Amino acid sequence: MKKILAVALALCTFSSALFAQDDEIRRPAIGISFFFNDFVTPERIKASNVAGILRDGKWANVSEMKGGLAVHYFKGLRKHVDFAGTLAGSFLRYPMPGKNFTNDNLLLEADASLNLKMLSEKHTVQPYITAGVGASWYGKYWGAVMPLGVGLKISIFDEAHLFSTFQYRVPVTNETTAHHFFYSFGVAGALTKKKEPVVIPPPPPPRPADTDGDGINDADDKCPTERGTVKYQGCPVPDTDKDGVNDDNDKCPNVSGVARYQGCPIPDTDNDGLNDEDDKCPNAAGVARYQGCPVPDGDGDGVNDEEDKCPKTAGPADNFGCPVIGIKFHEVVFKSGSAVLLQQGKDVLDTVVTYMKKNEGVIVTIDGHTDNTGSDKINNPLSLKRAEAVKAYIVSKGVDANRMITSGFGSKQPIADNKTAAGRKKNRRIEIKIKD
Repeated sequence: MKKILAVALALCTFSSALFAQDDEIRRPAIGISFFFNDFVTPERIKASNVAGILRDGKWANVSEMKGGLAVHYFKGLRKHVDFAGTLAGSFLRYPMPGKNFTNDNLLLEADASLNLKMLSEKHTVQPYITAGVGASWYGKYWGAVMPLGVGLKISIFDEAHLFSTFQYRVPVTNETTAHHFFYSFGVAGALTKKKEPVVIPPPPPPRPADTDGDGINDADDKCPTERGTVKYQGCPVPDTDKDGVNDDNDKCPNVSGVARYQGCPIPDTDNDGLNDEDDKCPNAAGVARYQGCPVPDGDGDGVNDEEDKCPKTAGPADNFGCPVIGIKFHEVVFKSGSAVLLQQGKDVLDTVVTYMKKNEGVIVTIDGHTDNTGSDKINNPLSLKRAEAVKAYIVSKGVDANRMITSGFGSKQPIADNKTAAGRKKNRRIEIKIKD
């Protein structure tokens, strides 16, 4: 809704700049009014009809309405079209659909409307119809409405006028706004004085014989309104490629260039689409996002950093630039139901120790997993204990503990079917991975 109001205000401001003000177009004005919000009558009409409400005298009286104050801004766009902006505030218990408020709170309403007048500003009394868009704020609730109605403007004298508006505010956001009437009565004053009559200056003197002042008389000048040279019969030196360097000084007269290269384009030595002035690697073809340099390969493994999942550690291309440890997840063997490593598991982990000692910059994650036999209460801590046991073994072989991160996932991340013995064996595993 805020965007709609912003667009409406911008359009009105733009429109007013296009049409010069005259005595029949309303001057900018600011005003203040007292108003009443009537939520009662629309509810009665909804239950009956307008004719019945008028016939039975059930139109809400002032005591059933809520009063408030509003400020207004007016500006004429055409003789019969004015822009009107309103900001209104009142304290009331809002009958919002589906809500039940117990206290009066501040209701703020803002709208931007067009007033379509029957008569221009030359008339003292000007009836009009109005329509626009509006927004409301009540507590934490925002809403949108369409104000539709009629009004009357009465000029007091040149600088001030009275106005009254009767609007029916139709909800756009039905969950945060309610149907209601808005009756306002106010006074406004013009912000500018009437525009003084424009004095038309006398016509300029006759054009001199040499209009462009280039020393060549108009009768002999093929370009009498542009300064030129005798060589080109009073016309400027041509610039065939339109690059701002005339052909007499342009070394590339048929190709657009720049003055510092005597009219030739800025060179691109490595033909990578970036000219040498913007290219940080002018002799090596690169890409724009690296300012003309090739995509870097920080670890020198032949896989560039944008495609390398381990950009700081060398590894083969078929493993996305990451090194390969080379163990199977389920080969780390523990004593059944415990975190005690068996010799077979230690033999497998010795290959990890060897790898990590050769690659001192590598950090790994050690994740413990179980099958779904037993409860999470047992499996979750057991998987973590097994991961910690693996870490402890590798540390005992001289690898820094800070290079390993352990986690236990219990049976939450199976890689095989827990319904078979072979599947459960695969799920009882330790995963050791290079950390990206």
